[in-house]
Amino acid sequence: MTPIEAMLSILREEGVTRVFGNPGTTELPFLDALVAAPDIPYVLGVHEGAVVAMADGYARATGRPAFVSLHVAAGLANGLSGLLNASRSRTPMVVTAGQQDRRHLAQDPMLSGNLVELARSAVKATFDVQHAHDLPVMLRRAFRLAVLPPAGPVFLSVPMDLLAEETDVDVFDAPVAAPPAATGMASAAALLARARRPAIVAGDGVGREGGVDALVALAESVGAVVYHQPMHDGVDFPMGHDLYAGALPPVNAEIRRTLAPYDLVLIAGCHAFMPHHYSPGPALAPGTRVVQVDSDPTEIGRNFAVEFGLTGAIEPALRGIAERLRELRPEVGHRRVELRERHLGARAAAETAALKAYGPAPLEPVAAAHAVASGLPIDAVVVEEAITTGVLLRRFLRLERPRSLVHTVGGGLGFGIGAAIGAAMGDPDRPVVAVLGDGCAMFGLQGLWGAARYGVPVTFVVMNNGEYRTLKDTLDNWDSRATHAGQYPGLDLGPLDFGAAATFFGIEARRVAHADELVDLVAGATHRDRPLLIDVPILGHRQGEHP
Repeated sequence: MTPIEAMLSILREEGVTRVFGNPGTTELPFLDALVAAPDIPYVLGVHEGAVVAMADGYARATGRPAFVSLHVAAGLANGLSGLLNASRSRTPMVVTAGQQDRRHLAQDPMLSGNLVELARSAVKATFDVQHAHDLPVMLRRAFRLAVLPPAGPVFLSVPMDLLAEETDVDVFDAPVAAPPAATGMASAAALLARARRPAIVAGDGVGREGGVDALVALAESVGAVVYHQPMHDGVDFPMGHDLYAGALPPVNAEIRRTLAPYDLVLIAGCHAFMPHHYSPGPALAPGTRVVQVDSDPTEIGRNFAVEFGLTGAIEPALRGIAERLRELRPEVGHRRVELRERHLGARAAAETAALKAYGPAPLEPVAAAHAVASGLPIDAVVVEEAITTGVLLRRFLRLERPRSLVHTVGGGLGFGIGAAIGAAMGDPDRPVVAVLGDGCAMFGLQGLWGAARYGVPVTFVVMNNGEYRTLKDTLDNWDSRATHAGQYPGLDLGPLDFGAAATFFGIEARRVAHADELVDLVAGATHRDRPLLIDVPILGHRQGEHP
């Protein structure tokens, strides 16, 4: 078969049912071939940032690598922020870009560039395809690498004239080997059974690898308090569970303080805590006893000492530890009662404070966050890119099912709109609610074109305070080093009419007048059959509650 025929054959075998892209001249041989491949529709985005974000959300919803087609150096550059997000969030993705025709590449033609070097720092691996017979080998290898721990995006540069060749190439089959099973589960269980005050940190690897139920069984067997990793990208433990204490803050000093009372910490599927703001010292105090479980061997003991480490597929390892704990039967009833009372009390206090803040727009941020959480339909998927209001939102979310939360720890803004579209395409039976900061929404606004084009019934909730509030808050708390208190150059967006923006793209919009109205609009996501943008005016810096 020809190179392009081999490419389409491999896409089908790898389970690709959509191509996410923004095309140009160097992708024309691929586009022409797709005309005869109606089983692989082309999902167009009008900016590569939106394209990669859509693919990210789709890959997470389906559990399969997404396939992305970008356009030469400029298109790849536009997509780099999304690729950085995918790398940080461990999203499997195979990304191609059409290189200029090799027959005049030496002349430095328009649109050409060193695609491999441009992509290298943003992806897991790169391939520079130069020979037709190498395309099937490298493409197959890219799909394998994309899912092997640590998962992530893999890039291929493919010259346009190579795809147009009539050369006969071979396609080989290469089934994916299952991750190896961890050993030492009995020893890990014994350490946990002897702990008097155990804690668990649930990392995003747990959710990605289907280990949530196993971790619940383990936590209940040992009576451990459970924290999400800082800035977690998904549901790695049920957020309404009695043992759940919320997410760790993304600061080493705060992580150290939070975990100090516990005599043993189990860390599962967590990428080294990834702090955001600097603080002196490590995330774990010296002498902290740690049991670590991860499918990526480079994570074991990466940033802290580990007493016992298990490398292998996360779900079987956690399930094996839980089974051995049931055999050991540690006495944990008193711990579970104590934790339940503590957590229920904290949640009730937060609910009471939020309800007191309800009122007309502009809303208190805490009231807006609570209203969204209160209105969420059962089985909703929440895509969160709201920075400061998102921190408040997580206090009230009670998401139970894996893949119910989509976020990126990568930090590249503009992710939320595209990711929500991809999530809805990947799992169309679940309502999707995207909670966005106004600054984040501005970075990814072109994604609304895709929502309108494909009629994706996403509910976009924009928290509109007209500023980069997180930077103002950070500047205020910057160890008194800020020399011009109360002055914030470059941090104000001014009045933004997101209803007008939605209308431009052909999307219905509503502007919220009261917190109760926001609850009702979000609840309507259950029966929505087209996209809706909800513009939520919230109080700005120093006018409302500080996160």
